[in-house]
Amino acid sequence: MILDLFKLDGRVAIVTGGGRGLGQAMAYGLAQAGADVVSVTRSAKSDETRRLVESCGRDFWDVQCDLAEPEQRAGLIDRIAEETPSIDILVNNAGNTGRFPPEEYPLDDYMRLLEIHLNAAFDLARQAVRHMFPRQYGKIINIGSLMSFEGGMNIPAYAAAKHGIAGLTKSLAVAWSPKGVNVNCICPGYFETELSGVLKDDPVRGPQIMDRIPCGRWAQPDELAGLCVFLASDASRYMHGSIIPIDGGWLSR
Repeated sequence: MILDLFKLDGRVAIVTGGGRGLGQAMAYGLAQAGADVVSVTRSAKSDETRRLVESCGRDFWDVQCDLAEPEQRAGLIDRIAEETPSIDILVNNAGNTGRFPPEEYPLDDYMRLLEIHLNAAFDLARQAVRHMFPRQYGKIINIGSLMSFEGGMNIPAYAAAKHGIAGLTKSLAVAWSPKGVNVNCICPGYFETELSGVLKDDPVRGPQIMDRIPCGRWAQPDELAGLCVFLASDASRYMHGSIIPIDGGWLSR
Protein backbone atom coordinates (compact mmCIF):
# COMPACT_ATOMS: atom_id res chain seq x y z
CA MET A 1 0.00 0.00 0.00
CA ILE A 2 1.26 3.45 -0.88
CA LEU A 3 0.66 4.85 2.62
CA ASP A 4 2.97 2.20 4.06
CA LEU A 5 5.88 3.92 2.31
CA PHE A 6 5.39 6.94 4.58
CA LYS A 7 5.59 4.97 7.83
CA LEU A 8 8.65 5.50 10.03
CA ASP A 9 8.03 2.73 12.56
CA GLY A 10 11.23 1.55 14.23
CA ARG A 11 13.34 4.45 13.00
CA VAL A 12 15.18 7.06 15.03
CA ALA A 13 15.22 10.70 13.93
CA ILE A 14 17.66 13.31 15.24
CA VAL A 15 16.28 16.84 14.99
CA THR A 16 18.60 19.71 15.85
CA GLY A 17 16.82 22.73 17.25
CA GLY A 18 13.89 20.47 18.10
CA GLY A 19 12.80 22.37 21.19
CA ARG A 20 10.56 24.91 19.49
CA GLY A 21 9.25 26.34 16.25
CA LEU A 22 9.83 24.46 13.01
CA GLY A 23 12.08 21.91 14.70
CA GLN A 24 9.38 21.00 17.18
CA ALA A 25 6.78 20.74 14.41
CA MET A 26 8.99 18.40 12.40
CA ALA A 27 9.83 16.30 15.46
CA TYR A 28 6.13 15.89 16.21
CA GLY A 29 5.35 15.03 12.60
CA LEU A 30 8.09 12.38 12.52
CA ALA A 31 6.76 10.90 15.76
CA GLN A 32 3.23 10.77 14.37
CA ALA A 33 4.63 8.80 11.44
CA GLY A 34 6.20 6.32 13.87
CA ALA A 35 9.74 7.55 14.52
CA ASP A 36 11.44 7.85 17.88
CA VAL A 37 12.99 11.30 18.26
CA VAL A 38 16.20 12.81 19.58
CA SER A 39 16.04 16.58 20.08
CA VAL A 40 19.39 18.39 20.15
CA THR A 41 19.23 21.87 21.67
CA ARG A 42 21.64 24.28 23.31
CA SER A 43 19.68 24.31 26.58
CA ALA A 44 18.15 20.80 26.49
CA LYS A 45 14.80 22.33 27.40
CA SER A 46 12.42 20.44 25.13
CA ASP A 47 9.64 19.61 27.56
CA GLU A 48 6.82 20.45 25.14
CA THR A 49 8.48 18.50 22.32
CA ARG A 50 8.88 15.56 24.69
CA ARG A 51 5.19 15.74 25.56
CA LEU A 52 4.17 15.79 21.90
CA VAL A 53 6.46 12.93 20.89
CA GLU A 54 5.53 10.74 23.84
CA SER A 55 1.83 11.41 23.20
CA CYS A 56 2.37 9.41 19.99
CA GLY A 57 3.74 6.49 22.00
CA ARG A 58 7.27 7.14 20.75
CA ASP A 59 10.55 7.31 22.67
CA PHE A 60 12.22 10.69 23.17
CA TRP A 61 15.75 11.74 24.07
CA ASP A 62 16.80 15.26 24.99
CA VAL A 63 20.44 16.08 24.20
CA GLN A 64 22.25 19.27 25.09
CA CYS A 65 24.85 20.68 22.69
CA ASP A 66 25.82 24.16 21.56
CA LEU A 67 26.26 23.43 17.87
CA ALA A 68 28.25 26.63 17.40
CA GLU A 69 31.07 25.00 19.40
CA PRO A 70 32.99 22.35 17.41
CA GLU A 71 34.36 20.85 20.62
CA GLN A 72 30.82 20.11 21.85
CA ARG A 73 29.84 18.60 18.49
CA ALA A 74 32.77 16.18 18.49
CA GLY A 75 31.47 12.62 18.88
CA LEU A 76 27.88 13.82 19.35
CA ILE A 77 26.29 11.26 17.02
CA ASP A 78 28.30 8.42 18.53
CA ARG A 79 27.05 9.41 21.98
CA ILE A 80 23.48 9.47 20.73
CA ALA A 81 23.97 6.06 19.09
CA GLU A 82 24.92 4.59 22.45
CA GLU A 83 21.45 5.49 23.76
CA THR A 84 19.28 4.72 20.72
CA PRO A 85 18.60 1.58 18.68
CA SER A 86 19.84 3.15 15.42
CA ILE A 87 20.64 6.36 13.56
CA ASP A 88 18.24 6.57 10.62
CA ILE A 89 17.28 10.20 10.06
CA LEU A 90 19.12 13.47 10.66
CA VAL A 91 17.31 16.79 10.34
CA ASN A 92 19.79 19.69 10.38
CA ASN A 93 17.44 22.44 11.52
CA ALA A 94 19.19 24.40 14.30
CA GLY A 95 19.94 28.01 13.60
CA ASN A 96 19.52 31.66 14.45
CA THR A 97 19.74 34.93 12.60
CA GLY A 98 21.11 38.44 12.88
CA ARG A 99 20.21 41.58 11.00
CA PHE A 100 22.77 44.28 10.28
CA PRO A 101 23.77 46.23 7.17
CA PRO A 102 26.66 44.24 5.65
CA GLU A 103 29.19 46.99 6.31
CA GLU A 104 28.23 46.95 9.99
CA TYR A 105 27.86 43.20 10.51
CA PRO A 106 29.99 42.08 13.50
CA LEU A 107 32.48 39.54 12.18
CA ASP A 108 32.20 37.34 15.27
CA ASP A 109 28.41 37.16 14.82
CA TYR A 110 28.86 36.37 11.13
CA MET A 111 31.24 33.50 11.85
CA ARG A 112 29.07 32.07 14.64
CA LEU A 113 26.00 32.02 12.40
CA LEU A 114 27.91 30.19 9.67
CA GLU A 115 29.17 27.73 12.28
CA ILE A 116 25.65 26.88 13.44
CA HIS A 117 23.86 26.78 10.10
CA LEU A 118 26.50 25.40 7.76
CA ASN A 119 29.54 23.92 9.50
CA ALA A 120 27.51 22.06 12.11
CA ALA A 121 25.26 20.57 9.42
CA PHE A 122 28.30 19.24 7.56
CA ASP A 123 29.92 17.99 10.75
CA LEU A 124 26.84 16.11 11.98
CA ALA A 125 26.13 14.67 8.54
CA ARG A 126 29.68 13.28 8.39
CA GLN A 127 29.25 11.77 11.84
CA ALA A 128 25.83 10.31 11.01
CA VAL A 129 26.81 8.54 7.80
CA ARG A 130 29.35 6.43 9.68
CA HIS A 131 26.28 4.76 11.19
CA MET A 132 24.28 4.79 7.94
CA PHE A 133 26.81 3.42 5.44
CA PRO A 134 27.07 -0.07 6.96
CA ARG A 135 23.31 -0.54 6.51
CA GLN A 136 23.20 1.23 3.13
CA TYR A 137 20.39 3.35 4.53
CA GLY A 138 19.93 6.85 5.87
CA LYS A 139 18.01 10.09 5.43
CA ILE A 140 19.62 13.50 5.88
CA ILE A 141 17.32 16.51 5.63
CA ASN A 142 18.94 19.93 5.66
CA ILE A 143 16.81 22.99 6.36
CA GLY A 144 17.49 25.84 3.99
CA SER A 145 15.35 28.91 3.43
CA LEU A 146 14.06 31.25 0.77
CA MET A 147 17.51 32.75 1.33
CA SER A 148 18.92 29.67 -0.37
CA PHE A 149 17.67 31.43 -3.53
CA GLU A 150 17.61 35.13 -2.60
CA GLY A 151 19.79 37.70 -0.88
CA GLY A 152 17.34 39.15 1.61
CA MET A 153 17.69 42.46 3.40
CA ASN A 154 20.57 43.02 5.83
CA ILE A 155 21.11 39.30 6.48
CA PRO A 156 24.39 38.55 4.68
CA ALA A 157 25.46 35.80 7.07
CA TYR A 158 22.10 34.03 6.92
CA ALA A 159 21.93 34.28 3.14
CA ALA A 160 25.49 32.99 2.80
CA ALA A 161 24.77 30.07 5.12
CA LYS A 162 21.51 29.12 3.40
CA HIS A 163 23.01 29.33 -0.07
CA GLY A 164 25.79 27.16 1.34
CA ILE A 165 23.43 24.54 2.75
CA ALA A 166 21.83 24.14 -0.68
CA GLY A 167 25.21 23.59 -2.29
CA LEU A 168 26.29 21.26 0.48
CA THR A 169 23.13 19.22 0.01
CA LYS A 170 23.88 18.69 -3.67
CA SER A 171 27.51 17.81 -3.05
CA LEU A 172 26.72 15.28 -0.31
CA ALA A 173 23.96 13.75 -2.42
CA VAL A 174 26.36 13.14 -5.28
CA ALA A 175 28.85 11.48 -2.94
CA TRP A 176 26.49 9.50 -0.74
CA SER A 177 23.54 8.44 -2.92
CA PRO A 178 25.46 5.36 -4.18
CA LYS A 179 25.84 4.35 -0.53
CA GLY A 180 22.12 4.37 0.20
CA VAL A 181 21.89 7.76 1.91
CA ASN A 182 19.39 10.34 0.69
CA VAL A 183 20.40 13.97 1.23
CA ASN A 184 17.79 16.63 0.47
CA CYS A 185 16.98 20.18 1.53
CA ILE A 186 13.73 21.87 2.58
CA CYS A 187 13.53 25.63 2.07
CA PRO A 188 10.73 27.13 4.16
CA GLY A 189 9.21 30.48 3.35
CA TYR A 190 7.59 32.70 5.95
CA PHE A 191 6.31 30.61 8.87
CA GLU A 192 4.77 31.93 12.07
CA THR A 193 7.13 31.05 14.91
CA GLU A 194 8.38 32.62 18.10
CA LEU A 195 11.41 33.98 16.26
CA SER A 196 9.52 35.35 13.26
CA GLY A 197 7.10 37.45 15.30
CA VAL A 198 9.33 40.51 15.25
CA LEU A 199 9.38 40.48 11.45
CA LYS A 200 5.70 39.63 10.97
CA ASP A 201 4.63 42.38 13.37
CA ASP A 202 6.93 45.03 11.90
CA PRO A 203 4.65 47.84 10.67
CA VAL A 204 6.63 48.24 7.44
CA ARG A 205 8.20 44.89 6.60
CA GLY A 206 5.27 42.76 7.80
CA PRO A 207 2.76 44.11 5.24
CA GLN A 208 5.43 44.04 2.51
CA ILE A 209 5.96 40.33 3.07
CA MET A 210 2.24 39.55 3.23
CA ASP A 211 1.62 41.39 -0.03
CA ARG A 212 4.29 39.28 -1.76
CA ILE A 213 2.96 35.85 -0.69
CA PRO A 214 0.60 34.65 -3.44
CA CYS A 215 -1.52 32.48 -1.15
CA GLY A 216 -2.05 35.49 1.11
CA ARG A 217 -0.85 34.23 4.49
CA TRP A 218 2.11 33.10 6.57
CA ALA A 219 2.45 29.35 7.12
CA GLN A 220 1.89 27.46 10.36
CA PRO A 221 4.77 25.28 11.63
CA ASP A 222 2.80 22.05 11.30
CA GLU A 223 2.54 22.68 7.55
CA LEU A 224 6.23 21.76 7.29
CA ALA A 225 5.80 18.35 8.92
CA GLY A 226 4.36 16.51 5.93
CA LEU A 227 7.28 17.36 3.64
CA CYS A 228 9.74 16.38 6.36
CA VAL A 229 8.02 13.01 6.84
CA PHE A 230 8.04 12.44 3.07
CA LEU A 231 11.78 13.06 2.80
CA ALA A 232 12.42 10.89 5.88
CA SER A 233 10.40 8.00 4.46
CA ASP A 234 10.78 5.37 1.77
CA ALA A 235 8.32 7.33 -0.37
CA SER A 236 11.22 9.62 -1.34
CA ARG A 237 13.84 6.94 -1.90
CA TYR A 238 14.70 8.20 -5.42
CA MET A 239 15.13 11.81 -4.31
CA HIS A 240 18.76 12.89 -3.98
CA GLY A 241 20.04 16.47 -3.84
CA SER A 242 16.62 18.12 -4.18
CA ILE A 243 16.24 21.71 -2.95
CA ILE A 244 12.53 22.06 -2.20
CA PRO A 245 10.81 25.38 -1.42
CA ILE A 246 7.64 25.41 0.66
CA ASP A 247 6.74 29.07 0.48
CA GLY A 248 3.10 29.76 -0.37
CA GLY A 249 4.16 30.60 -3.93
CA TRP A 250 6.74 33.25 -2.98
CA LEU A 251 9.40 32.17 -5.48
CA SER A 252 6.85 31.80 -8.27
CA ARG A 253 5.95 35.46 -8.17
